[in-house]
Amino acid sequence: MKIIAIGRNYAEHAKELNNPVPTTPVIFMKPDTALLKDNKPFYHPEFSQDIHHEIELVLKVSKEGKHISEKFAANYFEEIALGVDFTARDIQTKHKEKGLPWELAKAFDNSAPVSNFLPKAQFTDLYNLNFKLDINGETRQQGNTKDLLFSFERIIAFVSQYITLKKGDLIFTGTPEGVGKVAVGDHLEGFLEGEKLLDFYVK
Repeated sequence: MKIIAIGRNYAEHAKELNNPVPTTPVIFMKPDTALLKDNKPFYHPEFSQDIHHEIELVLKVSKEGKHISEKFAANYFEEIALGVDFTARDIQTKHKEKGLPWELAKAFDNSAPVSNFLPKAQFTDLYNLNFKLDINGETRQQGNTKDLLFSFERIIAFVSQYITLKKGDLIFTGTPEGVGKVAVGDHLEGFLEGEKLLDFYVK
């Protein structure tokens, strides 16, 4: 199982980090050791003083495919979830300044909490899904999939031109604006269409 993540897929998030709005999807990877399931606590790593939350909608790949046409890409996922792309922003900033890869900032252990998955069929419109992240009872991020720069189908088609997708792979589809720092003791709750899917603490 691999975790493929899309950066800068909401225009306002790209702007808040002073990044250009991309014309093709920005891709990075997290290893399977980044996965954190069952709302287990996230232990703040010692190597960073600036861990940021990024709430995202996550797709689970349902069958193997490569060179997938965008018009058939919807057939390659059946379930969606919420996830948090934890990012060591201080490390990422240093690496970006030097033109280095982001892996140390993105791929560390437990940096990808993911909720239980729900059938996509239970949602009437995948491009009008409201989701949000509350921290200590206060909403920090909220987004709607209508604002995606690149659709789920576009992402799947694009990635599959380079990387074979396999059943069980996860795709983080990008975060809306409002990212910020987490601290030990924070209580994170993630909601999709009003249903609480994420509920865990930073320790």
